[in-house]
Amino acid sequence: MKLPGQDAIARQADEHLVTHRVKLPRKLVEHPIRQVAKRLSLALVVLVATAFIVYADSDGYSDNSDGSVDLLDAFYYATVTLSTTGYGDITPVGDAARLTNIFLITPLRVLFLIILVGTTLEALTERTREEWRLNRWRSALRDHTVVVGFGTKGRSAIQTVCATGLRKEQVVVVDSSGKAIEAATAHGYAGVIGDATRSDVLNRAEVFRAKQVIIATQRDDTAVLVTLTARQLNRGAKIVVAVREEENAPLLKQSGADAVITSASAAGRLLGLSVLSPAAGMVMEDLISQGSGLDLVERPVIKAEVGRKPRETSDLVVSVLRGHRVLGYDDPAVGELELTDRLITIVRATPATHVAPDARPLPRD
Repeated sequence: MKLPGQDAIARQADEHLVTHRVKLPRKLVEHPIRQVAKRLSLALVVLVATAFIVYADSDGYSDNSDGSVDLLDAFYYATVTLSTTGYGDITPVGDAARLTNIFLITPLRVLFLIILVGTTLEALTERTREEWRLNRWRSALRDHTVVVGFGTKGRSAIQTVCATGLRKEQVVVVDSSGKAIEAATAHGYAGVIGDATRSDVLNRAEVFRAKQVIIATQRDDTAVLVTLTARQLNRGAKIVVAVREEENAPLLKQSGADAVITSASAAGRLLGLSVLSPAAGMVMEDLISQGSGLDLVERPVIKAEVGRKPRETSDLVVSVLRGHRVLGYDDPAVGELELTDRLITIVRATPATHVAPDARPLPRD
């Protein structure tokens, strides 16, 4: 496979022009325009109410220009009073008018200021609040899953791992598309906007503390660069990559991938199997769809199973993981099960079914 060296050089030359940021999932809130419209409406209600209160007691006010206070003068007085301008050309002179100013106009003035100033303060404090959320998120993020690419493959991978017990708070999506990250945060995942081939972008996703990395990019050359960068930042994470062309799989394994899935070939094999046997195709699709029907589950060998044959366990064992080898259930090398073995079994999916955590990387062929 030929890597686009010219594209990589151009990308490095334009690094200072590329922006990237972290977006955390938010609760559904009202549209900002509606929020501002509601606050302006409430401010207008306060203004009108103040004007009519003044007009109702217009005899208790004095206007320096003509002595009387009409409806227009009442609105003018309410405006300059609520805005704390106070020119002094219209003043309360009666006892009732002054009491009204003390117990009604002054609270309305405070309410008016709270409505308008509160909007400004909220805008000013939003950045500080978001930075505090990011710092808190980073400090709590450990052993998470980083997913590069939120296309069809990336979304399906996230749905699968979440169906086996992974919490949404433990998933971080990296994508160069702002719309893709918005979709990810709408589903409850944290997102990082940026080019995943750059180490600073992956660092924002805390990839150096991640337990596993799923790379589901649209291009194979991009997948190679992302794999190299991720492996350099995290030597112990499990890295699983999806590629289009099968010939690129060996290169990705050499780049540090623990497992490489050829999406086009896998889909083709499933199509061929479905042609030969539609029922077998349905069973295979059921097995790779976690959380419903039959599930493939990896689990450790329990003490009661030590010394038994794979067929003598209560579950339907497909393969045995021993060291760095994956052995079939009927492989003579399996012999009797050992306590350090792990089993790949087929089980009926239930709400309590979870994939056992895998602390070791998959074998590299």
